[in-house]
Amino acid sequence: MTSIDNTALGRLEKEGRLVNAVLKGWTKKEGRFGFRGDIALRFQPQLADEKRPPDYSIEQVLTIAERGDPTIPILAGYLHSFTYLADVAQVLDGTLSPDGRYFIFCNNIDLLAKYRTKIGDITFCVLPCEESTVWKEMMDLAGVDKNDIKTFDTAGKLDYLIDAAKDIEVSCTELSYKEGLSKMGPVKNRNENRPV
Repeated sequence: MTSIDNTALGRLEKEGRLVNAVLKGWTKKEGRFGFRGDIALRFQPQLADEKRPPDYSIEQVLTIAERGDPTIPILAGYLHSFTYLADVAQVLDGTLSPDGRYFIFCNNIDLLAKYRTKIGDITFCVLPCEESTVWKEMMDLAGVDKNDIKTFDTAGKLDYLIDAAKDIEVSCTELSYKEGLSKMGPVKNRNENRPV
């Protein structure tokens, strides 16, 4: 088996950006590397050898990379603020493709909104995420029932969902990043109204 270096995720791994992994390894599909976890967007300053968590990340990431392919074909993840979309485009620059499918669930956009936002030549489908997880949202979008995949392991489940997600068509409003910044609401506290 070749290592992650041979995939579009290799640079992110070298930079220490692939964190909190639930899955980081080869899947059931030949030549496919799967990742479920967070991709750090901005690091906190490090003092001596102390390891600090990132300032912010793309959280709950679901993605794959094919061996030898320099770009990530599909990615889904959660951003705490729409503002961070520019960081996503910058940090993942060179690993995203104009033909790729990129679903970003966002804390502070209108709950009824669905945006198609282009940064450079990369298009992001920006969707609301309220009281749910990226996994559940993607399962719903792709029309996958949890019973369809309950016998699979983590890698098998990711394979199944990613393959189903390639055909997702979401009708979205075209919105520039600048317009999105003017429309976004305040970032909601995720821990509000949760039982202690």
